[in-house]
Amino acid sequence: MAKTKSPLNQLTFEQALDELQGIMSAMESEQRELQETLVMFERGKDLITHCQKLLDSAEQKVRTLGEPPETPPPAED
Repeated sequence: MAKTKSPLNQLTFEQALDELQGIMSAMESEQRELQETLVMFERGKDLITHCQKLLDSAEQKVRTLGEPPETPPPAED
């Protein structure tokens, strides 16, 4: 995991998820120093938060698109 980390706000959902999966694989398959494991854990936690924000934003857009257009109330006679 010597790759340079991109700032979270520059990552797409797919990029963040790929990085998170890489962190999970590395933590499961290799022994690491405690400090390095903690750094990876924190980055993973931040990636999860970022992915959740992106999903929440996408869900809100879908909900907005699915709402019927506003129509004026019927005129009273």
